[in-house]
Amino acid sequence: MSGKYQTYQELHDSGIEWLGEIPKHWDVEKLKFFTSIQPSNVDKKTKEGELPVQLCNYTDVYYNDRIDESLEFMIASATEEQIEKFALKVGDIIITKDSEDPSDIAIPAYVPNDFPGVVCGYHLAMIRPNELSYGSFIKRVFESGYARAYFCTRSNGLTRYGLGTYPLSNVFYPKPPREEAEQIANFLDHETAKIDTLIDKQQQLIKLLKEKRQAVISHAVTKGLNPDAPMKDSGVEWLGEVPEHWEIKRFKNLFRIRKKIVGSLGHDVLSITQKGIKVKDTESGEGQLSMDYSKYQIVKIGDYAMNHMDLLTGFVDVSQHEGVTSPDYRVFTLEDKFSSKDYFLYLLQMGYINKLFYPFGQGAAHIGRWRLPTEAFYEFLAPYPPKDEQQMIADYIEKTLSQIDRLESKAVDVTTLMKERRTALISAAVTGKIDVRNWQPEQSETRMEATA
Repeated sequence: MSGKYQTYQELHDSGIEWLGEIPKHWDVEKLKFFTSIQPSNVDKKTKEGELPVQLCNYTDVYYNDRIDESLEFMIASATEEQIEKFALKVGDIIITKDSEDPSDIAIPAYVPNDFPGVVCGYHLAMIRPNELSYGSFIKRVFESGYARAYFCTRSNGLTRYGLGTYPLSNVFYPKPPREEAEQIANFLDHETAKIDTLIDKQQQLIKLLKEKRQAVISHAVTKGLNPDAPMKDSGVEWLGEVPEHWEIKRFKNLFRIRKKIVGSLGHDVLSITQKGIKVKDTESGEGQLSMDYSKYQIVKIGDYAMNHMDLLTGFVDVSQHEGVTSPDYRVFTLEDKFSSKDYFLYLLQMGYINKLFYPFGQGAAHIGRWRLPTEAFYEFLAPYPPKDEQQMIADYIEKTLSQIDRLESKAVDVTTLMKERRTALISAAVTGKIDVRNWQPEQSETRMEATA
């Protein structure tokens, strides 16, 4: 990182392991000595006798670099004392104080303007610098790799983690002179904005590739590969027109549901995820585990298995493993000898992705229990091309998705690299590994910003 930028000539040992050497003229202070730190106790409820407020909540901070007018704040209530204490002011840094993942602790967002009617909400902490000019710099230190690791290891909990006031207040922070802190913050605002633009472009590409993936499956499975084929009305609302020579068949004429309880232990336990059927790790103790797998049902290699109990987050796949799965799931086989297992797998998965099964569900969707009953499964109407065409469609989808997956994987790798570079640049600047005191935006960039 230092190869591209100047470095400080005189350094001294900060005495803090995670900071290492810092510029000789920098100080190191505990955060509590140049900020006020206030964990919020304002919850999301609206209570009688309290005043209405807008609430800056956890997701506002977690998903945003800055807290500004573009956000739609939640309506809640607070006491006069809470409003006085937690109203957002220019220069504040709001951080996540609690999380289910310790790596999500102490994620910061900067407040660039006063927000008199907006207060800091529960599961967050407000950090207010004694000198306004240090706000942006403090926020950037929270984003550095060193600080991320520090706060992650000092959060407490088992299933939910929290950062106490003591480790937050007593963390040692680098403290350059005021003007230098401002310069570092300005440098990072400028440079990370360019990186963020590149990251955003890659994320947009990933989104488009996912949409293309879904469109490829949907079109091929329901319309075939010949764009010039004569079409006919299928008579099925969700399906529309299909090639003239295709048939329409019910699942009951294609599949057979079977359920055989294993009756013994010692088998691989299979989990149906949205990335396919996986062998569950029963040794780590993570996730929901049964006390008696002997009551689970058998799944053979080549069987279809689907989580029909939850049409929103469930999925279906063909098993590549011998094992057992929950007796609540649906295990079935393709019995029609003129059918391609691969073609109907894509069709079944499309049933979840495009929510084709959802209108036929029953249950309580608001608690994640919108299931596809056996009768509705068997009565579901599906396109039925000739078998050789089914396999051609499946082969085409597999080949096309492979190409899309390679592009998506490359975009994910580029995004990861950009995020790592962003963190490394912030870490280097706020700990004095690079000297940006003389940095200025390139003239071409300055002219472009002025024109804009």
